[in-house]
Amino acid sequence: MSVRPRSPALVAALRSIGLAALVATATPSGAAERVLYTNATIIDGTGGPARSGQDLLVEGERIVAVGAHDTLGAQVDGARRVGLSGRFVIPGLIDSHVHLATPPNRTRAEAILRRQLYGGVTAVRDMADDLRAVGELSRASLVGEIPAPDIYYAALMAGPSFFEDPRVLAVSRGFTPGTAPWMQAIDKKTDLRTAVTLARGTSASAIKIYANLPAERVAAITAEAHRQKLMIWAHSAIFPARPAEVIAAGVDSVSHVCYLGYEAQPEMLASYQDRTPVDEARLAPTGDDPVVAGLYRAMAKKGTILDATGSLFVKFEAARKADPKAKPLRCSGARTIRLTQQAWRAGLPISTGTDFVDPASNPWPEVHAELRYLASDVGMPPLAVIHSATLVGARAAGREKDMGSIEPGKLANFVVLTADPSADIDNIERIEMTVKRGREYRRTDYIAPTTKELGNDD
Repeated sequence: MSVRPRSPALVAALRSIGLAALVATATPSGAAERVLYTNATIIDGTGGPARSGQDLLVEGERIVAVGAHDTLGAQVDGARRVGLSGRFVIPGLIDSHVHLATPPNRTRAEAILRRQLYGGVTAVRDMADDLRAVGELSRASLVGEIPAPDIYYAALMAGPSFFEDPRVLAVSRGFTPGTAPWMQAIDKKTDLRTAVTLARGTSASAIKIYANLPAERVAAITAEAHRQKLMIWAHSAIFPARPAEVIAAGVDSVSHVCYLGYEAQPEMLASYQDRTPVDEARLAPTGDDPVVAGLYRAMAKKGTILDATGSLFVKFEAARKADPKAKPLRCSGARTIRLTQQAWRAGLPISTGTDFVDPASNPWPEVHAELRYLASDVGMPPLAVIHSATLVGARAAGREKDMGSIEPGKLANFVVLTADPSADIDNIERIEMTVKRGREYRRTDYIAPTTKELGNDD
């Protein structure tokens, strides 16, 4: 008999009686359940048009077959059937920029992850945290002990001067700042082969190059990480390394489209701690900026993914300006939109990262704001936005062979909607259920986090 959790309450009950291991779907014989989802309209995540009247066969964690209704033949015999007439199926969403453990707080992290999963998010990129905590969250999600997206995470490298940042102590207690395997200070004396090996030992998918490193060390870290089969997820400006130098190093993705504006400055900021915003007067007042256009040509040639995090700069602009104690944003919302529009026109792959956490009163995951930003502010067509939030996000995490599109052989990660998201991106919140690794999480079972869980005020 399969054990298939339907709600957080059931999961909690199983834990309370010592049966957490039963949360994952299993059968006494070890046979994987087969489920046939029938007669849906599928938007497969590749950017192509919707296909109506499709059947989707899942066995265990994987998609086995996709085809026109009633054409899959004998392979569907004995499968549990779930009718999806009038429903729309998209791949699970991917938030390519989250922070789950700065500082570690298991209750808060589980609440955020639960909100993400029940809101259609089946994978996230954690962009540097206390990886002791994140690694355990990743394991618990993978085996189904907690309702959560899969988590792919980065170890951080930066120049020694960055490690005065108070966030470092919060994520590396027990280590002298800059010496934790997941939070390393790098200088010209560092043995990079050893440093990257230590980062690999955390089970990280990537190294995040963060701040306060010259161009030659950005390039050296990137080369050694790639030699050891780790990705590089970098800030688009490393200070003092310029955006052009970061891109030339061959990093796999760059975060924060706003930071690209620093390329037009005559003198680069010496360190991340210098919060001087981009001098937007040095960028083209209308049309595409020629300096940024050069960056985009280089990115397109190298296949660099842009983790724009545009909604971050638009969403918090007014609040930052109104708070005299707040650190200034590096770009205006208007300029951030224009830079993202230019990236889209240049044909760059844009993922959907957020880098913020909403109050507990918001029942939906933060990545929905990034989808709306790309659709409403940037002007991308909904199908392109869905492509960004799925297959591009999978590429950004290095997981495109396993997720990001609806096709045989990939993980059964998808979202069932009751309205067409290609007609209106707001229909992303018309969720009937999320399926992650073949497990169903129905929206009606969702229990919203409390203010206490998220540790914020509404």
